[in-house]
Amino acid sequence: MSNDDLTHENFDFRGFDVPDLKAVTLASSSDGEQSKQPKTKHEDASRNRRHGKKKSKSDARSKKRAGAGKTSESFDDYEDYEEREAVSKADKKASKDRPGLFAPMTLREVTVRNRIWLPPMCTYSSFACDGRPTPFHYQHYVSRAFGGFGMVIVESTAVAPEGRITPCDLGLWEDGQIDAWRWIVDGIREAGAVPAIQLNHAGRKASTGCFAVGYDGQSVPEEAGGWPTMAPSEIAFGGLRTPRALSVDEIHGLVGAFAAAAGRAVAAGFQAIQIHAAHGYLISQFLDPLSNERDDEYGGDLTGRSRFLVEVVDAVRGAVPEGVPVLVRISATDWAAGGWDLDQTIALSKVLKEHGVDVMDVSTGGIMSGVSIPVKSNYQVPFAEQVKSKADIPVTAVGLITKPKQAAKILARGEADAVEIGRAALRDPYWPLRAANKLGIPSTEVPYAPQYVDGAY
Repeated sequence: MSNDDLTHENFDFRGFDVPDLKAVTLASSSDGEQSKQPKTKHEDASRNRRHGKKKSKSDARSKKRAGAGKTSESFDDYEDYEEREAVSKADKKASKDRPGLFAPMTLREVTVRNRIWLPPMCTYSSFACDGRPTPFHYQHYVSRAFGGFGMVIVESTAVAPEGRITPCDLGLWEDGQIDAWRWIVDGIREAGAVPAIQLNHAGRKASTGCFAVGYDGQSVPEEAGGWPTMAPSEIAFGGLRTPRALSVDEIHGLVGAFAAAAGRAVAAGFQAIQIHAAHGYLISQFLDPLSNERDDEYGGDLTGRSRFLVEVVDAVRGAVPEGVPVLVRISATDWAAGGWDLDQTIALSKVLKEHGVDVMDVSTGGIMSGVSIPVKSNYQVPFAEQVKSKADIPVTAVGLITKPKQAAKILARGEADAVEIGRAALRDPYWPLRAANKLGIPSTEVPYAPQYVDGAY
């Protein structure tokens, strides 16, 4: 597996090389299993068709023999995958009634122009280590708003200085940081996208290195700008420093810190707030019994382990106007035996819906080192579909969604209400505009800025 396959969005699979836990594999997936067999004549024929060679009768016979539900190593090529996959008449009829990629979506008093969203992806580029965004962040986010994304979710933003993943993380832990955000938020809105922000505390995964400060994958020493970390219990993540356990009073203080940061975000102009409860950061650490061994009201059963998140949601919901949507990013499974799993995610999502959460952003992984994760296209989509159907709450799907037809099919099948394009958006800020062209959508129905209409596909 290449280094590129081991990272996505703001979660890094690298370093998970100590098999100290039995991996939990996904029992069923709409994607099926990738074949490791040599290429078949059918696959060669499919490749020839994509390069303009005429399709023969033998090609059709080969395609029929391949059968539905059997995928090949060309799985990532969704244009070929769509040719080979059988879709029932009922599915086709249902898909016509579902919103497409460019259908608007209304959440409370906010209407998002389409279902293609930019997920939060850490850039570790607040080089002054003061939590303030820079011209880089303006260019990064506003260019993707011009590129046609419906919602632009700004990367992990710390609610406390000790909650930063790295010293170069963004922050909203003090009022003096608000003004630094306004021009970026205004730029996103002027380009037609909805500006959202992810609020986070890294817990035991805080004070780690990055390209800007060194110590990549390690705890940054205090003499180099690092700091002591905290967590639900004194359990270290991999080779990082051991955190101290938070007191109940400190937990209450962090609930207030999330609420205060949400209020600052609204003051800066953000139209939606996302709470980061995934990828092994502090809230995720409370949720998972593998990292939470507390015996007080914030540990034990699912209710106890979920209490911190529910209190944060209530506090954030109370700190922002009623019309502002609140999203929660969750790891649907941590891929570790005895850890957080899909059933708990569904149960928690039902509770969060009752507490005013509008959308669940469904990802996976991050709490434990040494686990095996079956990374491939759409590998997290089945989790999103299960949360959507069983918790009856809108969801976004994420995880190696790179092709326009692939993304469109997720919505057509009703597996998610929006898709998040992460790594592909780093390569192509204008991914939505290109996707519209690939899907045959007229440029007049696509969010081109007036300045760029003459360059429409």
